[in-house]
Amino acid sequence: MPLSTPDYSAAEQSGLAVYGEDIEALRQTGRLASARWCCSPNYGPRPEGAVISLLVVHSISLPPGQFGGPYIEDFFTNSLNPAEHPYFSTIADMRVSAHVLIRRDGAKVQFVSLLDRAWHAGRSCFQGVDECNDFSIGIELEGVDDIPYTAEQYRSLAELSAVIVSAWPDITNDRITGHCDIAPGRKTDPGPAFDWHDFRTSLQAAQSDINRKELTYLAQKGTS
Repeated sequence: MPLSTPDYSAAEQSGLAVYGEDIEALRQTGRLASARWCCSPNYGPRPEGAVISLLVVHSISLPPGQFGGPYIEDFFTNSLNPAEHPYFSTIADMRVSAHVLIRRDGAKVQFVSLLDRAWHAGRSCFQGVDECNDFSIGIELEGVDDIPYTAEQYRSLAELSAVIVSAWPDITNDRITGHCDIAPGRKTDPGPAFDWHDFRTSLQAAQSDINRKELTYLAQKGTS
């Protein structure tokens, strides 16, 4: 993966806001203004020279197959009570996280700065490069492999992905993938219920919207 710092457009460098995010501020802080912050201790620095160049889509539900409640946040913050459900005793000692969770209603919760290394991928490989946590951003969808995701989740994921790609353009559209693709045989999420065609269509629409906003912003700035 490339080690050089990419060049960014003048619109990005000027602080253009898209989908509630200032691209330059996001690049500097890794914090999403549009997400509720819930700090996880399960992260670390990325290796020196690593370039953020991959976006990984996951799914999670706790208890399995059930939506809502505090349990995903509890899990990612090491505060899951194993007495609250039989399944929890099997995972309570795990130390994992994701950068962002998208709830069923499309709301976003952020656990780790996008600049840092979240613990979401595990043993993994993308295009011959191991340890995807080093160079990826992990987004969890609240869901399971065989239950359709919501329209709100697709819209939120597409808009968030478009913002992330604007901030870190080494994440090209062909470098947005599923957990199942970087850990085949070990992971299956986001599963067959995830409509990649629908998501990519929505992503392209969001990217087109960002491009229009950039052009409008630059034109207005040029006449001011």
